[in-house]
Amino acid sequence: MTSEELLQKVRKIEIKTHGLSKNIFAGEYHSQFKGRGMAFSEVREYQPGDDVRSIDWNVTARMNRPYIKVYEEERELTVMLLIDVSGSRDFGTISQMKRDTIAEIAATLAFSTIENNDKVGVIFFSERIEKFIPPKKGKRHVLHIIRELLSFEPEHHGTDINAALEYLTNVQKRRCVAFVISDLMDAQFDNVQNTKSRGVPPVVIASRKHDLNAIQIYDRRDAELPDVGLLKVRDAETGARVWADTGLKAVREAYAEAWRKQQEALETVYSKTGINHVSVRTDEDYVKALMRLFRN
Repeated sequence: MTSEELLQKVRKIEIKTHGLSKNIFAGEYHSQFKGRGMAFSEVREYQPGDDVRSIDWNVTARMNRPYIKVYEEERELTVMLLIDVSGSRDFGTISQMKRDTIAEIAATLAFSTIENNDKVGVIFFSERIEKFIPPKKGKRHVLHIIRELLSFEPEHHGTDINAALEYLTNVQKRRCVAFVISDLMDAQFDNVQNTKSRGVPPVVIASRKHDLNAIQIYDRRDAELPDVGLLKVRDAETGARVWADTGLKAVREAYAEAWRKQQEALETVYSKTGINHVSVRTDEDYVKALMRLFRN
């Protein structure tokens, strides 16, 4: 892609997603995420009617009378976008590639963030952490993110969502709103019994520390095979090639069943961690899906 072609694509995606974020999502974003974090403000002497759960026992012991911790809403949020740049994003059979849908959704969320004067940062991940863009404010910063979304090429092709979540937990010390934007094709992420990070899965740690949201991007052919006879297919992440006879009903049914099992495993992750989630197909309107996510 030449510099001129990249500039044209950046401009096109800016016009589309900035308009969506300003006219549709800004209000939903503000009402759902603004002020959800609580920051410590001060301690003061206990007064009748105060919640006893707020008592600061260390100060109480020193002063010999009860004191409570006072918190206030954090008016400024940090939004982190965890973007899957693995090989499987380069797949699409109807209107566009998964990578294109990922870029548009990420840009929409980024513009929604700066419309509310919050900071947005990005973690590009494959099976490794490929790139980290620290959170900042401003339209120039968002345009830089969009350019990276459109032009970035990873060094690796696999997927490790837990590694991305572990990195998020380490690099983002304060609570943030985090969006994992991926096709979620990662068997280790589906397994909440994974024993990384001293026995506690990174997805569990991240969901406790941050407001974690998952946006699954998938193609129609991820879920079902068409009957088109004998096909030679290649795994975009491992490079493995196999022949598949799509004319056989048993092959198509096994493929669809594997997809259903993966979705069931993801539902287990969501229910055990409390992650908000939504799925978006590449040929469907993602506006309605994002509205559902914001209102969940």
